[in-house]
Amino acid sequence: MLNLVTPEHFRPLLARTSVLYLPDGSALPIQIQQVTDAPKASVPGSPRTAFSVLLDSLEPTDFVDGLCRLPLAQTCLEQVFVSREPAMGRDNARGYFCIVFN
Repeated sequence: MLNLVTPEHFRPLLARTSVLYLPDGSALPIQIQQVTDAPKASVPGSPRTAFSVLLDSLEPTDFVDGLCRLPLAQTCLEQVFVSREPAMGRDNARGYFCIVFN
């Protein structure tokens, strides 16, 4: 299923509020901030170009990384690995996350 996900699944949701369901089942309000194509990271012979998605939490969270559920307009991603990025000058109370598809 995850191999069928493309950047186009995320682009309509840019800067809109969504919900990320964490491994413990709790819901974290997020915004999808950026979708970046990464053709050099693609698996050779793969029909899909690699890409990454950056998410920002809209409230404080201690979540670091794990397998999450993310409903999208056309599908619901199950067991997608979400990892936290350092705040690096941003609000330390919020979470900044990345999903990589390659």
